[in-house]
Amino acid sequence: MTGASRDECMTIAAARMLRDGCVCFVGIGLPSAACNLARLLHAPNIVLIYESGTIGTRPNVLPLSIGDGELAETASYVVPLPEIFSHYLQAGRVDVGFLGAAQIDRFGNLNSTVVGPYEHPSTRLPGAGGAPEIATHARQTFVMLKASPRSFVAQLDFRTCAGFLDGHGARARSGAPGGGPGAVITDFGILRPHPDSQELQLAALFEDATQAEAIAAVGWHLQVSPQVERIAAPTQVELNTLRALHARTREAHLRPVQLPGWVHA
Repeated sequence: MTGASRDECMTIAAARMLRDGCVCFVGIGLPSAACNLARLLHAPNIVLIYESGTIGTRPNVLPLSIGDGELAETASYVVPLPEIFSHYLQAGRVDVGFLGAAQIDRFGNLNSTVVGPYEHPSTRLPGAGGAPEIATHARQTFVMLKASPRSFVAQLDFRTCAGFLDGHGARARSGAPGGGPGAVITDFGILRPHPDSQELQLAALFEDATQAEAIAAVGWHLQVSPQVERIAAPTQVELNTLRALHARTREAHLRPVQLPGWVHA
């Protein structure tokens, strides 16, 4: 695998899914790395939208948060938050929404609210943000999430975002306009929805991953596609570009921040 880590393989596999010119609503973390890697490699005209209101942003380093000044400084436009949701997302102008979560179930529903009972949770998570609207309205969503039986669960503790609901056409019957999760990119490979049931099934594996590993990492009885693909190993160009992006990011985030009018004693 050309010495690539599983995180690198995840990011590169996700980046490959993005076509040039598509409009992508980006989350922070692995989704941001994947989208910006695609922009630096094969999709220079990708339109990246972050929830803070930046459109067409082209950051040189990965942002720390949606409020990172790097996004506004390199954006084509900065618009009010309500306009991002009403004029772009809810109007059907977003091709891909990239999401993460704490939990996912077999039908691609997501939890980023609580672990445990809602009234007395063992862990209170950051919450929904704009994810429910992205999951509802984007033409399709991609989810990036490291797999374990604690994160890939048979039953969510709380449903924050709708995937395919209970499957078997339930999402379409609900009236949700978006297409739902088209792929879940994990650290063993990729899950995709079954065309009839919409249940997530193993569709592709990284070169050094096995079906047994995938099945053990998922907290439900994972269905396996009749033809599981092997994901091509990262090329040296892909790896070099991703590693350079991360190196620039680390260096930038280590620099002291100089606030206007503030003098260090």
